[in-house]
Parts: sequence; structure tokens; C-alpha cells
Amino acid sequence: MSENFAELFEQSQIEKKMRPGDIISAVVVDISPDHVTVNAGLKSEGIIPIHEFYDEHGELEIALDDVVDVVLAAIEDGYGETHLSRDRAKRKIAWTALEKAHETNATVTGVITEPPVKGGFAVYIDKIRAFLPGSLVDLRPVRDTSYLIGKPLEFKVIKIDQKRNNIVVSRRAVIENESSIERDALLESLQEGALIKGVVKNLTDYGAFIDLGGIDGLLHITDMAWKRVKKPSEIVNIGDEIEVKVLKYDRDKNRVSLGLKQISKDPWLDLTHRYPEGTRLNGKVTNLADYGCFIELEEGVEGLVHVSEMDWTNKNVHPSKMVHLGQECDVIILDIDQDRRRISLGMKQCQPNPWEQFAAIHNKGDRVAGVIKSITDFGVFIGLDGGIDGLVHLSDVSWADNNDDAIRALSKGEEIEAVVLAIDAERERISLGIKQLQRDPFTNFVAENSKGTIVKGVVKSVSPKFVTISLDNGVEGLMKASEISLEKEVDDARSVIKEGEELEVKITAIDRKKRTINLSSRAKDSDDEKAAVKEYAPESSGIAKLGDLLKKHLQND
Repeated sequence: MSENFAELFEQSQIEKKMRPGDIISAVVVDISPDHVTVNAGLKSEGIIPIHEFYDEHGELEIALDDVVDVVLAAIEDGYGETHLSRDRAKRKIAWTALEKAHETNATVTGVITEPPVKGGFAVYIDKIRAFLPGSLVDLRPVRDTSYLIGKPLEFKVIKIDQKRNNIVVSRRAVIENESSIERDALLESLQEGALIKGVVKNLTDYGAFIDLGGIDGLLHITDMAWKRVKKPSEIVNIGDEIEVKVLKYDRDKNRVSLGLKQISKDPWLDLTHRYPEGTRLNGKVTNLADYGCFIELEEGVEGLVHVSEMDWTNKNVHPSKMVHLGQECDVIILDIDQDRRRISLGMKQCQPNPWEQFAAIHNKGDRVAGVIKSITDFGVFIGLDGGIDGLVHLSDVSWADNNDDAIRALSKGEEIEAVVLAIDAERERISLGIKQLQRDPFTNFVAENSKGTIVKGVVKSVSPKFVTISLDNGVEGLMKASEISLEKEVDDARSVIKEGEELEVKITAIDRKKRTINLSSRAKDSDDEKAAVKEYAPESSGIAKLGDLLKKHLQND
């Protein structure tokens, strides 16, 4: 009896020294589907929910007679039961380990299990949630962190406050420490031209950063492949292990420039020998631009088909209306600039040239028919066979000096005939004429009325110095004011001649090149006078004076 009393007294003294929240050791005495019973040497055994003994994989981590650490939640709850917690013990032990790691600058292992939160990431270390700022994820800003989530990573605790439940960790501090050791060893052996393996760490618009093990190198987008690369993800992805070539190493700034395409043979070497000018090839459309499309001829070799070289007739159409990405098409090599790595290609050259076809079957003077495509200030475009256009210049619409009325008489879409005036297949130009369908009225007129002929006409317009006279078939002549009267000098033609007046005049000059006809009323009157003198003068007396002739004429009357 005294022994039982002594044991109870000793136990009570132990329990007095214990306080809620203390970590104590307990022995697993029973495991049921819902609970685990442990003996911590107290008045009563403790019952703990079984879920507190599962690990992160959902498996039971204890067995009978195992000794486990638990937290004393309450010695007695009023019903004589002792409350213990395995989870609280784990958490308290983890906090203690984190505080020690913080004091000793040791690394801890955690997992990023959640998507990014504001300003950073949530990291779980032994079920304790810590915060990883975005700036402390890596040595450089990382856009895509998906490769880090769910993987065990090492961190350093840089701030801890248990009362506020606040823990801040840094992955960058671990990398810096590791990198400094690895970097020194790597930099000793790093040489330009060397092949080295690395892991794609980050992608940017201009390239990819490769972790070489202690130092990062830049693989620029232009050094990823011999072909045109729009974005780095076309060639590499984050987490890929690749072999690259060291292009340049700046020891002072610790900068390494890397190349991937330099590992393989440059496809541009001897390209002019493989593809002479005029070679016909089949390629695939890889890119479209406003000014043309790019065709891949082989791996790493692309050429440009300028929009002007895509079709013989459609010069102002966007390339997307002609071809689409991935389409295979035939092209002709027009030019190769080996130094600038540029190839000019042509698509239209794979088809017959409609300008040359037109020139082969038409000659100057041939009549053609077509539909008016457009009317401009300088002429009329007529659509011809083969999808090409011919131009009727404003001066070739009508024989009249003023073509405005003739142009207004035409309309878009009207079918019309014209005469071929000139063909320049090389410059893709065809000159047509509408007025040439009829014979030139000026030519007809001067053929029938040579210099010295007396003609009749109607006054079209009068100015102080000139009189414009309409002759036959729209032909006009010009008479100076000084050529109006034989008897007196005329200063202002308007004082003696009116519009609409019919005149009989003499053609004094014809300029076929300038298409002008000079007229004279004075010359016509002078001819009449001479004719009268000739008619009334005695045959034996020679030339008589005008006064004598008139006097004789009056006497006879």
C-alpha cells in the first residue's frame, strides 16, 4: 500500500512540473482504425486521432511499442482524461529546427506546392507554411516557375517569428552559396570554343539563360538555330538539358555567350554553288509579312519572296491572300547574298510571263478589245488577256485638243476597242490608243488642203491678237490680227470680227509636227486683187496701175 502511495506521489510531482504545451515522449500501446493510444506515464493513457500519424504520402508512420513525441495539451479535462497531440509536437519540433537553422545559417528542405501568391510563393517545410519572395527565387528574375513547383528544394531561413507565425525563406541564398563554389571551379576550366552541358533555366524574348553549374550563360535567339526563330520556346524549353558551345567569355564581368547552332554545320556554306541563280526549288512558307513571305528551302535556310515577285498581275495584294503558313510552293532563285545571308526568291517566275505572251502574239497597230478597269487623270486602263492592263494615255483618247469631253464619255466596266501603240514586256507596259481607231482628221485635212489653198471656216473664238477658226472635221486654224485686213492695220481683232462669223481665208503655213495651220484673210484679199489686175490689164501693156484700170473700167461702163 505504501509502495502504491509512493508511486502515486512521485507521479503527481512529475505532473506538477509539466505544463500544457510541453513535448513529452509516449509509447504506442494500441492502434485502432480511428485512434492511437499512447502511454506517456501519466494518470491516464492518451488517445490521439490516427490521422495525426500519417505521413505526407498518407501512410501510417508508427507501429506498436514505438516511442513518439507528443505535446501535452491538457493533463485532465475534468473527466480524468489526458489530451495529447502528435501534430502539435511535429509542428513545435519543426519550428525549433527552423529556429536553429536560422541561427546557424543552415539549409532546410521544402516544397513549393501552390501557384504564385502576391509577391512570391508559399513553401511548406515539415507542414509549416513559409513565404518565398519572388525576388529570392533565383539569381535572376524567373518568368516561368512551373519547373520548381512540387520538387524538394533547399532554402535558407532569413526571417522567423513564431508568435506571428511568420517565416521568410530564400532559395537565392542557397544558389549563391553553391554557385560561388561551383563557379570558381567552372571558370578555371571555361574556354571559348569549348562544348559544355547546361540546363535551360529561363526564357526571355531575346534568348534563354542556361545554368552551366555555378554560372549562367546567355543563349541568344540568333544563336539558337541557323533558321529564323520567332521565339526561344520554338527551340528549347525550361528544364531541358542541352549541349552548347562557348562563343565568348568575359572573365572580368563573368559573362558567357553561348551558341547552339554553332555545334552543327552552317548550311549557308557553299550555298551559291548548290543553288545557282535561276534554280527552281520547292519550299515551305514559314512566315508572312506585309512586304512578302519567307520560304524555307532546307533546314536553316530561308529566302524572301517579295510581294512584287509573287504574282505577275497582283502587285498590291497582301501576301496572306496569295499563300498561307505551311504551304509548299515552287520558287526560283533570283539572287543570293552570301555575306548578308539573304536569298531573293520569285514565285511568279514559275509561271508564264503574261507580258511576254502578249508581246509574242500582238504587234504594233493590232486592234484589241477589253474592259475599262479604271479612269485616272492621266489616262484609261483597259484589261487585256492574261490579267494584264494596257494604258490609253490622255493624249491618245481623242484627236481633239481637249480630251475632257472624250474622257467623260467613257465609264468603268465599259468594253472598248483600242489600237496597240507600243509593247515593253520587260517594263511590263503596254501603250494603247483609242483615237488611232480613226484616221487623223488633221492629216486628212492637210492632205486635201495644202499651203496656199483658200478655205472657208467659222470663227470659234476671238482675242485681241488671234482669231481661232473651225475648219472641216474639227480641224482648227489660227489667224493673227495682223492678217485680217489688207487695207488697214488691226490692233484688236475683236473690233472687226465676231464669233460665229463665216470667213474665207488662205492657208499660209502648215506645221505637221506641232499640228498647227496658219490662216490669213489679208493674203486671200491680196490674191483676189492680183487676180483682178490680171483679168483687166491689157495683154500688151504688161502690168498696169490699179487707178488706170479702174478709170478704164468706168469709161467702158
